[in-house]
Order: sequence, then structure tokens, then C-alpha cells
Amino acid sequence: MADRQRMAYGKLMSKVALVLFSGGQDSTTCLAWALDRFAVVETVGFDYGQRHRAEMDARQRILSAIPARFPQWAGKLREDHVLSLDVLRQIGGTALTDDLEIEMKEGRLPTTFVPGRNILFLTAAAALGYRRGCRDLVGGMCETDFSGYPDCRNDTIKAVQRAISLGMNAPFTVHTPLMFIDKATTWKLAQELGGQPLIDLILEETVTCYLGIRARRHEWGYGCGKCPACKLRAEGYRRYLAP
Repeated sequence: MADRQRMAYGKLMSKVALVLFSGGQDSTTCLAWALDRFAVVETVGFDYGQRHRAEMDARQRILSAIPARFPQWAGKLREDHVLSLDVLRQIGGTALTDDLEIEMKEGRLPTTFVPGRNILFLTAAAALGYRRGCRDLVGGMCETDFSGYPDCRNDTIKAVQRAISLGMNAPFTVHTPLMFIDKATTWKLAQELGGQPLIDLILEETVTCYLGIRARRHEWGYGCGKCPACKLRAEGYRRYLAP
């Protein structure tokens, strides 16, 4: 990361960040982003009745690996939290919680869209942050490379930021470092933040595949290679490696 970029975020170094950490490529890159800028970083994951446990398992592997592989961040990484949001499973109707085919549905939204998921995630994270004296939330939402999810849009995130700040009478900031970059640039950001060791960690441990498959290792990591998330990750990695 260029010196001028570090200087631009210099004011953040004395603060505490709470990273919405799923165990996927994007949230792992965001975790590195926060560790590079904040003095203390905590993480929060959400158990919402996912169809598979691969991401939840990956979270612990990644959090355990960071202190050993990145000594510059070891002292900053603190407590991890897991919150239950099983209401999303109770509502159902999505391919991420139910045994449904991944396909486009009405309104041109895919069946992988979980209504209100990011809104609930940010609200729950803010409530946790409120109790822990943390007003900076970091999430991997992105409106550049996404499947049309309306709760990934910058306008949505800014609206939620305003709502939680008003509702808790505290000035929350939601940082979304990936909001306006594509997957190839996300790989490049990881390279800038943690070098090849971070790229290797993302390749070996993160889970992006909607089906949570880890039986097959591709050049870009593990996954079924066919779902939209795998295809997006693969294409981004290909463009990242391109001269």
C-alpha cells in the first residue's frame, strides 16, 4: 500500500474495528484491510442456518493462521464472536439455506439472494459493537462484481449506516473497501496488503463456493467450479494473473 494511502487512513490507527467475517475471499481481504489500518480488530460471524458449514469451519482456520503467518498483525487481532441469526433459515426460500437449485427467479434476482441478510448482519454487528465500544464496522459488500443483490449496493449500506447511527445514538461508520472494485482488483488488494502469504491463505483456506465444496482444488482455490460464485472468483483470478 502506497505511503499516501496509509497517511489517508492514519486517523484510524487508534480505533477498534469490527469485521464482518464469513471465511470467504472478500471478508478475508477486508480483515487484512482492517488489520493494516486499525490498532485493534475483532471479528464477528453469523450462523444463519447455512446450507453448509464450510465457511464457518474456514473462519477458525484463517483466524488461527493469521497470528502465525503475519506477525505484524498478530497483536491487533483480538476476540472473535459468532451470533445466531437463524431467523433467515426460518424464513427460507433461498438456495443458501434450503435445498434449491441456483437459478434466476422473478425480478431477475438469483435464488442465492437472502432477503435482508446484509441489513440484519450490519444491525447485529452494530449492536455488538455498541456494547464493545466499537463504532467502525468493516464489510465485504460490493456492487461491482455481485449477483444483483440489492443489499450489496452502496446506497443500501449508507442507508443502514445512517439508520443504526440514529437508532443507537452513536456515530457508526460502515467501511466497505471492496465496494467499487472488481474481483481481479480484490486479488490485487490482497497482494498489496499481505503479499504472497495472504494470497496463499486465501487460495487454500477461504470458501467462496455456494455449495461449500472442498473436494477439488483449482488454480484459484477450492469449489465446485460451476456456481456463480466460483465462476466469478475464477475469472477474477485469471485477470489478476494476466500481464
